[in-house]
Amino acid sequence: MTITISREQAARLLASYHLTPTDIPGVFERLGTVQYDPLNPVGRNADLVLQARVPGYRVDDWQEVAYKDRLIYDAWDKQACLVPVSDWAMRAHTREMYRPYHDREIMQAAPETAPAILAAIDTRGPLSSLEFEDRTRMPDQNSWYGLTHIKRVLRAMWVSGVLVTHHRKNGRHYYDRPERVIPSHHYNLAPLPDTEAYHRWIIARRYQAVGLLRPNAESAIWSACGTTAQRKVVLDQLVEMGTLIPVLVGEKKWPYYLHRNALPHLDAPIPEPRATLLGPLDSLLWDRKAVQQIFSFDYLWEVYKPLPQRRWGYYVLPVFYKDRFVARLDSRLSGKTWTILKWWWEDNLRPDAELYDAIQQALLRFQQYLGASDIVLADPINPELRRLHTTQ
Repeated sequence: MTITISREQAARLLASYHLTPTDIPGVFERLGTVQYDPLNPVGRNADLVLQARVPGYRVDDWQEVAYKDRLIYDAWDKQACLVPVSDWAMRAHTREMYRPYHDREIMQAAPETAPAILAAIDTRGPLSSLEFEDRTRMPDQNSWYGLTHIKRVLRAMWVSGVLVTHHRKNGRHYYDRPERVIPSHHYNLAPLPDTEAYHRWIIARRYQAVGLLRPNAESAIWSACGTTAQRKVVLDQLVEMGTLIPVLVGEKKWPYYLHRNALPHLDAPIPEPRATLLGPLDSLLWDRKAVQQIFSFDYLWEVYKPLPQRRWGYYVLPVFYKDRFVARLDSRLSGKTWTILKWWWEDNLRPDAELYDAIQQALLRFQQYLGASDIVLADPINPELRRLHTTQ
């Protein structure tokens, strides 16, 4: 059965689904994946996702859940992500999907390197790229794969599941054998479901991460989800199973699918009103066109754009309040000082006293999340915002 909802209902649903407070395990139970990015101007993206949902969260709090409790681990999902450790078996399909590329392009180019890495890890325990003497630089400047030969081989082994992240230090991976990291009750499981079952699982996970998602959302969302034809077949199966619910949104009846976990949020009240700063790769923002349709919010992550081509700034965070986006800011943490470089209110918005109070509380929470001792408002800055800062 297809249901029809207004844009306002869709906005309230997503606000409730994403921003109802929970703890760190609760975020992963709700979303299933949190995208990780190494850039760190105000905490990394995973930190930003979690601080928006977990009261009292501080930068890097997730690492205890990952590397001590072993409830989550680093994996290749939509991109590099943090995912529940219980996903290990199902994600074997993802690992095998990428293995041929890495075997062909990286591993076979120097077949002696991977065995040497494994021998060193078996002898010495978890190691990073710094513990290997090979500093040969690669001609390709793709920093994600690594600028040195050893980094590239380690990354290829990681994507293929030959190695996993044991822990991080200052963002740097320390790698180990998966059987020494993944808890045995997740590592030693029965034979895997077939490819079609995997596609049903991974596509359902994409809808779970967003809650309400267009079937023709931008292509990056469907990484490791099969071909367009396979996804169409799986969507019909997921609807028949009751995992997804067809939804038409707004007067133009834009087609979406709602994950069943998000259905209770359709009629749920908006969480207690508060302003929240969101990360640029928050799953609420994955599908930019959907954000434009539902919230009338035009957002583009400009971090890799040359400076003259940027409309807003290097690392701009959206500000969400109640059930809408109200502002955006560009900021940096340097030492213990958090500097807000630029602030933009959304068009056709007239901030009132209630919103100003919510923004002030949001800035104070974000300062605490960063562990910053001071907030600096750089010029030019909105005068009302400066007034908020001076009355702390």
